[in-house]
Amino acid sequence: MWISNAFAQASVGGTDAGGLMSFLPLILMFAVLYFIMIRPQMKRAKETKAMLSALSVGDEVVTVGGIVGKVTALKEDFVSVEIAAGTEVQMQKGAITTVLPKGTLKSA
Repeated sequence: MWISNAFAQASVGGTDAGGLMSFLPLILMFAVLYFIMIRPQMKRAKETKAMLSALSVGDEVVTVGGIVGKVTALKEDFVSVEIAAGTEVQMQKGAITTVLPKGTLKSA
């Protein structure tokens, strides 16, 4: 009584191309999101992991806080960094953002 009858509309030509076309913008949006945001972030994370695994004693590094120093000891998850003559700081490996070229500390 309150609800009217609904009739399904037949598709043209017997195919359901309209349903696929309605999902096409959504699929394109996810593809663009993947290539603009997700893929570069995964590449950056892979490069950071490779940089931290290649870290060795004597490397000059920059930390997340902007502290520049020289690596004096390496452990599994921690690194000792000499930030001044006789001053060493222990920090997590993840706190290192950049490995500087050799001799950068002498010029600074």
